[in-house]
Order: sequence, then C-alpha cells, then structure tokens
Amino acid sequence: MMSDPSLNSTGCSLHEPYALQVLGNEMEPEFPDRCILIIEPTDQCRHGHYVFAEVEGVRWFRQYVEDASGTARLVALNPLYPDIELAGLEWSVLGVIIQRNVRRKIKHYDYRETRQAS
Repeated sequence: MMSDPSLNSTGCSLHEPYALQVLGNEMEPEFPDRCILIIEPTDQCRHGHYVFAEVEGVRWFRQYVEDASGTARLVALNPLYPDIELAGLEWSVLGVIIQRNVRRKIKHYDYRETRQAS
C-alpha cells in the first residue's frame, strides 16, 4: 500500500509526475518499505512495467506481467504475496513507476524496450 492524499485532485496536475512512499514489503527487495517512487501518470502499461493500478476500487503497486497467451496479472516481487489475476476484473493503470529513491540513492526505470500489453 502507499500513502497518497493528492490522488483525488483535478486539473493539469494529474498529468505531471508525482511521488508516493511505499508502505510495506510487498515489492521488496527492489522497492523496500519507505522508499519514494516517482510515478508518471498514464493509462497504458506493458509487460514488465512497475505500475500503480486500481483493481475493483483498490489501488496497488505491482509489476504488470502478461504471458504468451495474453493473460495479464499484477505481481508482487515478494513471493509471500499472491498474484492478482486481472481477467474478468475491473481495473485500470493510474501510472508507471519511473524512479525510485532509497536513502538518497536514485534508480530510474526506462520502459522503451518492452513490448506493448494487449
């Protein structure tokens, strides 16, 4: 889960990148508890993207994975947490993670080389 008091805002700010803090260990070790994420607002994602998504009214930070047959799911990097199978669910992408900051060490995520989700 993440804390984000500004997601209900309106206007052009919805098109600007924003920061969220990770709360929990679901995406460890890549995204440890309390690290800061920069999210690029978009409704598009591709296989392998780290996404901020809404599934059935609940917001999740997960990795979007699509298998060869086109079956899509959201995956926690920590194996203690189950995948979220997306078939038959109402879901949308709110943004993709483009940067992570862990104790002032910054890592950027560039998705230009990944394939488009169907």
